[in-house]
Amino acid sequence: MSKANDKQPEFVTMRGPLTIQAAAGDGALPQFRMVAYTGGLMRIAGFPHPVVVDLAGLDIPSQNLPIRLDHERRQGVGHTQRVSVEGGHLVAEGLISRDTSWARDVARSGANGFPWQASIGAAVIEAEFIPAGATVNVNKQQFTGPVHVVRRAVLKEISFVDSAADPGTTARIAAQDKEPQTMNGKEATMDITDKRQDTEVQARADEGKEAPSAPGAASDPVKDMRAQAAAESKRIAAIRKVTDGKHPDIEAKAIEEGWDVKSTELEILRASRPSAPSVINGRGDATPKVIEAAACLAANISEEQLVREYGEQTLDAAHRFRNIGVAGVIRLAAAAEGRYIPAVGASPSDILEAAASTMSLPGIMSNIANKSLIEGFNHVENAWRRIAKIGSVRDFKTVTRYRFTADMGFEPIAYGGEFKHGGVGEESYTNKAETYGRMFGVYREDIINDDLEALKDAPFRIGEGAALTINKVFWALWLSNPNSFFSTAHKNLKTGADTALSVDGLTLARQTFSKQRRPGGKDPLGVRPKLLLVPASLEILADLLMNATTLNEATTTPKADRNPHTNKFEVVASDYLDNEEYVGSSSKAWYLLADPSAIPAIEVVFLNGKQEPTVEKNDMLFNRLGIEFRGYLDFGVKEQDFRGALRMKGEA
Repeated sequence: MSKANDKQPEFVTMRGPLTIQAAAGDGALPQFRMVAYTGGLMRIAGFPHPVVVDLAGLDIPSQNLPIRLDHERRQGVGHTQRVSVEGGHLVAEGLISRDTSWARDVARSGANGFPWQASIGAAVIEAEFIPAGATVNVNKQQFTGPVHVVRRAVLKEISFVDSAADPGTTARIAAQDKEPQTMNGKEATMDITDKRQDTEVQARADEGKEAPSAPGAASDPVKDMRAQAAAESKRIAAIRKVTDGKHPDIEAKAIEEGWDVKSTELEILRASRPSAPSVINGRGDATPKVIEAAACLAANISEEQLVREYGEQTLDAAHRFRNIGVAGVIRLAAAAEGRYIPAVGASPSDILEAAASTMSLPGIMSNIANKSLIEGFNHVENAWRRIAKIGSVRDFKTVTRYRFTADMGFEPIAYGGEFKHGGVGEESYTNKAETYGRMFGVYREDIINDDLEALKDAPFRIGEGAALTINKVFWALWLSNPNSFFSTAHKNLKTGADTALSVDGLTLARQTFSKQRRPGGKDPLGVRPKLLLVPASLEILADLLMNATTLNEATTTPKADRNPHTNKFEVVASDYLDNEEYVGSSSKAWYLLADPSAIPAIEVVFLNGKQEPTVEKNDMLFNRLGIEFRGYLDFGVKEQDFRGALRMKGEA
């Protein structure tokens, strides 16, 4: 298999429709859920043959990605809360949370019935060409060449747009704290954008199955595509008529998986037929998954999260046990294995003995603890994710990153002349993962007291502690500047009264950043700053500077009344920057940074790419009674290229 040629686009945009509903109640924000890509073939500008994006190679760098209008960085709309690959589909959820004119336009237009659509942009890293006649399995589907497979791509952002073409994906928008509303009879489409030419071309989706043509007849791709699109629209309309808005889950699944009307009707009949839930065994005892879900309900873990994890049927069965305690979990786990302990009259020793001997209990307890731990981990500020490059390492050895420093500029070649070799200089940057962790347990006293809070709070706090540890390591290094990362020698440190955060201060910072040179010291760096990093004390001022279109500064020197910095940078704020407990903290200092994917100023690496803590059952010592766990996380933090960041002291 060969690599795709250099004519392929460097940016793909996967699209789907959105219908905006006005938020219900004061303070409520519109939210969305979408199936942005179904994993099938697409016709993409820049690729001579159909294209499939390998979801296994799609890097989702953060769960908190920006939502924009028409892919414009300055036109902020909101943010995502969850982005994942589920069942061979790319799924995204988020909020329209920005207080900008574009966010208000999107929400108001949607409330008026405008059929907004979604566009998810991904940078193409690596593509593979599958020649004619050869087959390839991607996204649990088989495709026959000629076809291009985008093996590696990085998800960058999600945008609202007003046009699309792929009927295979879906999207829903609703007000926060309400069930998602059925879309206005429209299904999602997929588009591709060639960023190098800054043009947008609609791409029509291919279902992955080509319609047979008459023997010897010449195929008309456009005609076939239109016929397929018409047939797909007819199928979707028929499915919606059958479901009649009463079975949204079946409707969505039928559309996504290509069911016909007959299959949809049969599924509706099955769903409507009363039956005993399979999540309860013949004696009326709960299965391990039901026990798990019940304990999570008792621990106040979000029902929305639990539905995604266990399904509606399991969660419905779990509701009858939602007031369960530790002893109850032990009794149910024992019952599932055929050992019955009475709810009334059982001695503490019976419960403890069952806890020690029930095979499924450690797994149930571990899963409950893991959910609480992850909930605590995601609870903490993670501004570092927006300014750092996130990498992966395979072991605990020091890794070295190289950046070529040679002058690779083209030189004129005389008639019949020879090509000259470029130089081979390089710069290197290192990093290394370390292990951080804590232990927690559910002990004899907790079991006797039937204290489920002990199983919830301890892992929650440890998950929170893991996130705090990353913050502490990251910001301590950033602020203490132990290796003179920020220095006049590196031309990335400015001091003086004129460095205060203001219109003039931003102008000075942009000018200073532009003076950075590529390795070798000759050519400009050629990368513009993207992020404005500020302490909490300057966050409001930074937002005003980015959102204000006119100036209102009292100065002795006449100025134009237009703000030249409006929406030039993405504001990132952290409470750590002006925390007096950290060496080097300041309430006045601020920073400009390049996009970390272009020039990383700092890097955070995780062992094998796992960015969340791991929970494991730990063997309890003989002199302890209970169940003990450990939570740990492997990561490392290290400065990288000083050219990617500029520190403005903000004072003399």
